[in-house]
Amino acid sequence: MTPSKIRIATASPSTQSTTPETLSQITHLARRAASNHIDILLLPEAYIGGYPRGTNFGCVMGSRSAEGRDEYLRYFQVAVDLGDIVGEGGAGGLERWVRRELVGDEVLGQADGKGGEDKVKNKRGDGTREELEKIARETGVFLVTGCIEKAGGSLYCSAVYVCPKMGMIGKRRKVMPTAIERLVWAQGSPATLRAVSTVIRGVRINLAAAICWENYMPMLRQSLYSQNINLYLAPTADGRDTWLPLMRTAAIEGRCFVVSSNMCVRKDGGKQQVKTNGGPVISQQQQSDTSAVADPSQFHKKIRRQSVFDEDGNEIVLPCCDEQGDVQVEAEAEVDDEAMSTTTAKTSLSSSAAPAATAATAAPASAQPLKVDSGKTFKSPVIDRSTGTKAEEEFVSRGGSAIVSPFGDVLAGPQWEDDEGIIWADVDFEDCIRGRLDLDTAGSYSRNDSFKLTVEGLDLSPLPYH
Repeated sequence: MTPSKIRIATASPSTQSTTPETLSQITHLARRAASNHIDILLLPEAYIGGYPRGTNFGCVMGSRSAEGRDEYLRYFQVAVDLGDIVGEGGAGGLERWVRRELVGDEVLGQADGKGGEDKVKNKRGDGTREELEKIARETGVFLVTGCIEKAGGSLYCSAVYVCPKMGMIGKRRKVMPTAIERLVWAQGSPATLRAVSTVIRGVRINLAAAICWENYMPMLRQSLYSQNINLYLAPTADGRDTWLPLMRTAAIEGRCFVVSSNMCVRKDGGKQQVKTNGGPVISQQQQSDTSAVADPSQFHKKIRRQSVFDEDGNEIVLPCCDEQGDVQVEAEAEVDDEAMSTTTAKTSLSSSAAPAATAATAAPASAQPLKVDSGKTFKSPVIDRSTGTKAEEEFVSRGGSAIVSPFGDVLAGPQWEDDEGIIWADVDFEDCIRGRLDLDTAGSYSRNDSFKLTVEGLDLSPLPYH
C-alpha cells in the first residue's frame, strides 16, 4: 500500500448471542483489521442489538398479542443506550451529545448497598459508547457500525462513527424504517444526515451513511452528495443480488467510494433465526450452551467462492476448484486470524472459452491467506445463483458486502456466504475529484439554478477538501 492510498474495508459478521459477545467480536475484527493495516472498517446495519429478521412481534392489522409485547420488551432490553436523548423529531442531542454536554442522570438509590437512600450520579448510557471508543483507540481503526439504540421509550436503527483519536464524532438515526420495521423503530430526524470528517495520513475523508433502504431514496442520496462526501457508507440488511447495482449507481452518482456491509447469517449457526413454530426467536436472547464442546471436524464446511463480472456487468459466482475439479473447503475452526483481501476483476467470456473461468485475485503483501487443508475436497453440485436455491437452505441472509469505486467498478466483494472474512481495497481519494471532471451531481452538473434541495434541520453546505 502506497502512502497516498487509504485502505477501506468491510465485513459480513452476524450478531452474536449477547451484546457483550458482539462487542467482543468487534474487538476481534478491529484487531484483525489493524494487523492488515486497514484504516476504516464498516460493519452491518443493526449489528449491535440485532436485526429481528423473521418476526412480526405478534402484530397484525388491528391486533397485538401479549407474547409479541413481551418479545418487544426483550428486544428493547438488549438495545444499547448510548447516552443520547430523543431530541426534536428524533434528532437526539447532535453536537451536544458528541461533545458530552448533555446533563447526566442523578437518581435516588443505595450507593453502598446497605440501606438508606443516597443520590447516585450515573454517567449517561450503558457503557457501549465508551467500549466502542476504546476499541477504536486501541486498534487505530476508524469504526462505523450499525446498532439498535434506545432513547426514552423508543428504539432507533442507528450508525455510529468512531474515530481512534476523537471518539464518537457523529451518529445517524435511520430516517425511514422500512415496512414492518416501523413497528419497532422510530423515525430519526434528517438532521442526523450530517456528514463527518476524519484525516488519515494527511488525506481528508468526508463520510456519511445511508442505512439500508434509505439508499433507495433519491433525495436522501442527494443530501449526502451535496455535502461533498468522498466516502459513502451503506450498512444494510438487504442481501439480494439487486443490492450491488444500487451501490454501483450511488458510486457513479456521487463520484465517491461506496462501502456496503450486510450480515451473513446461517440458519444453523445459532446466531439469528427465523420464526419457528414455537414463536419468533431473537438472536440476543439465545444463550450459549457451554456444557458441550463442539467437535471441530463437524463444523460447517464453507465453499470458498469467487466472483467475476462479464462485459455487461453481470456477476458470475464460481467455486474455487483444485486441479482435479474438486472444490476446496475449510472448517471454521481452521480459519486464520488474518483474512484474505480479494479484488474482483472484469473478465470477458467468449463462446470459444472454457465453461469455467478464473477470477483475478490479489492480496496485499501484508495479508495472510486463509488456511486451507488441501486434503479436504468434495464434489460440488452446480448451484443456481439466479434462484439461490442452495443458499436459501443454509442461510437466512447471504451477506454481499462490497466496495465500489467512484466510476462504478467493484473493487472488493460481493462477499457472499462468508461471516468471518474481511475484504478491503486500497484507494486513492483523488479519484473522487478525477470523476468530477464530467459529473458533479451536487455542483456543476446539478443545474442548481433550477433544481433546489433543502432538508429540514440539515446544513447542506459542502465540506472542504482539505
